[in-house]
Amino acid sequence: MIGDHSDPRTDQRLSTRRRRAGTVAFVVGLAASLAFFAFFPGLPHVIDWGAILVSLAVGALARRGCRSWIARSAHRSPDR
Repeated sequence: MIGDHSDPRTDQRLSTRRRRAGTVAFVVGLAASLAFFAFFPGLPHVIDWGAILVSLAVGALARRGCRSWIARSAHRSPDR
């Protein structure tokens, strides 16, 4: 049907929005977990490879969560 076709500009905007939000979520997750390891009382205040790997995993998890949240909200409201 004709109504089923989506506008390519809308698809491109949504893709750009997902990419930017995913990048921001990754950076925020990475920075937050590194700050946790650096400043949380009781932990040694040394950033080692384990803390870096965990921070990368937290950043990737935040990115995935943000992108799925945006995709779900875009699916619910097709007028955006």
